[in-house]
Amino acid sequence: MAEYFINKGVNKPAEFKGLQSQYLFIFAGGLLGTFVIFIVMYLAGINQWICIFTGLVLAFVVVWLTFLLNRKFGRFGLMKHQATRTFPRRIINRRSIPGLFSNQRKEAK
Repeated sequence: MAEYFINKGVNKPAEFKGLQSQYLFIFAGGLLGTFVIFIVMYLAGINQWICIFTGLVLAFVVVWLTFLLNRKFGRFGLMKHQATRTFPRRIINRRSIPGLFSNQRKEAK
């Protein structure tokens, strides 16, 4: 009889060195952006050691900030934090209070 392998990792979040889900994209994009900045600075004729130092500092900041966000917000926390910005701060109703109650009585009949 044939034996089949069951994949136990289905529906688990992608994880690499402790970074989860969207933080992997932030990490990769940040390091790619750092590399592009390094290349542009080098091609612009800026001193080689300044380019290297700037690239290393930016890479360190990207790594530190990504792990900080991962530790602070967790798997879905960053998306939830960004979604709270789209919520309205208050609900405004410009109808008078008696008008609110009179319309409710008409709909109930």
